[in-house]
Amino acid sequence: MTGGPGTAGRWSAVRPTLRRAAVPVGEVVAALAGAAVMPVLARFIDVDPLARTGQVSALAALQVRFTVLGVVLLAVLMGAHRWRGGRRYRAVKHVVCAALAGLASGFLAGGIVVALKGTPWPLFGLSGDTGRLVEWSASIVHGRGNPNPTYPPLTLHALAWWAQLFHHGDTASAFRDMEIGGAAATGPAAYVAWRFVLSPVWALVVGVVPAYAIIDPYKPYGAIVMIVLLPVFVVSVRHTMRVGDMAWRRVLVSAVLFGLLYSVLFLIYPGSSLWSAPGLVAAVLLLFPWAKERVWKLLAFVGVTVAVFGVLCGWYVKDLTGSGNVDRAYGFDAYTDPAFFSMWRTDMPGDVGQWPPPGELAGVGLFSVLTFAGLGVALWLGWRRPLAVTVACVFAGTWLWRMEVASRMWATGTVQLWPRTGNQLLYCILVLGAAATAFAASRLGAWPPLPSRLGAHVGVLAAVLLVLGSAASSVSDYWMPAKTNSYKILAYVAQTMRKPDGSCPKYAPDHECSATGDQSWMNNFAGPRNH
Repeated sequence: MTGGPGTAGRWSAVRPTLRRAAVPVGEVVAALAGAAVMPVLARFIDVDPLARTGQVSALAALQVRFTVLGVVLLAVLMGAHRWRGGRRYRAVKHVVCAALAGLASGFLAGGIVVALKGTPWPLFGLSGDTGRLVEWSASIVHGRGNPNPTYPPLTLHALAWWAQLFHHGDTASAFRDMEIGGAAATGPAAYVAWRFVLSPVWALVVGVVPAYAIIDPYKPYGAIVMIVLLPVFVVSVRHTMRVGDMAWRRVLVSAVLFGLLYSVLFLIYPGSSLWSAPGLVAAVLLLFPWAKERVWKLLAFVGVTVAVFGVLCGWYVKDLTGSGNVDRAYGFDAYTDPAFFSMWRTDMPGDVGQWPPPGELAGVGLFSVLTFAGLGVALWLGWRRPLAVTVACVFAGTWLWRMEVASRMWATGTVQLWPRTGNQLLYCILVLGAAATAFAASRLGAWPPLPSRLGAHVGVLAAVLLVLGSAASSVSDYWMPAKTNSYKILAYVAQTMRKPDGSCPKYAPDHECSATGDQSWMNNFAGPRNH
């Protein structure tokens, strides 16, 4: 039985919408597929993860898989340029860029799979933050609720839900999945978020490449929220610039949607939102086209967004800012120069020698100088662009928040997470440097002679492939198990912790293990020097 004339008409109306949605959906699927394939392939790498030669062999094996898949994607792009006169080239380019973003973070996820090979435990076993998060989420699983109302509630409830759905309530196994899956998802999250602001190639260059400087498989949700928030801020500011010319219904609906989005991100990890709020307000004030007839719609948009956020997150904001919520975590980084944020040494205890490392220009390293220059060029070329102004304002607001809290550390005896702003500052300034390149390229692209479209895309993507492959190998090596004063100890503890059945993990040194894993790193701990 066939439909009548009306069916054909409805299909003709729907088909253009499906075509428009096909490419974005394809990008999301390609990014997630690229992120998943590397940790799956890593399961077949047969090495001893505690032997240095085994770690090097694993890194090389991951690099081979990453490179081969990347070259295949470049070949697909070149083939699409030739096939049927390049009719599908644009769509293929979108999918290829998305898949590269997924492969990049999938490489690190594959490295974590190797680092935890032979042990059922997550990084750090059940010690430190891992043990606390496993315990708190287990409390939710057993119906006792969240025992720590100041910790991001969506993160703990998601962990409990995953444990119930896939691990019979075992939150330690769920946390291990979150570490591997969160590392893998960082690339797709960064790419998809930045695609609302930039073209596929530039979303990869501006969003994904800098993300590798702060990617974190231990507690990945913080880094993901930090990365995603920047493009969300840019979209928000760009929306406020146009809101004065919109219909009232669209103003109010968009405000509700932005309120929901900000609420979800805040309940996953609040730190970045708190640090960034002053910069976001400044960017709106700078870029809004002030006119009397537009102000009311701006106030309505902001008011409804804040109202939605207040209804969903007001209780959590109150808990976070309450007088009893004091952070006295004097880690290694609380004693470093607060103006330095260009490298992350970790907050593991022990003697690390001179830090920050000496630089060439009055103690400032060349890398820092180049990133500062990138910020200047980005503002020069993009002074009225929402991307440049928003990210620069967020950077400035975070910087001032950091300095204000650090300046009161002696008097109050509190840290209040100010060292954690370093990663956000680093990501902001790397994004601005990459954006400066994008702005310059858009200006130079109008000059003759124009380069080959295919040559330009292949050249950029090949360079990105090399940068991300090298960065992924370096960061993966950073997490390989070893008894050292670094994050390597997290995988080492997991490899030396007795399994639930009482046996030792397969690769435990000398087949020896304990109920808590090797905790000798605690001997390096030094308490607060002044408080």
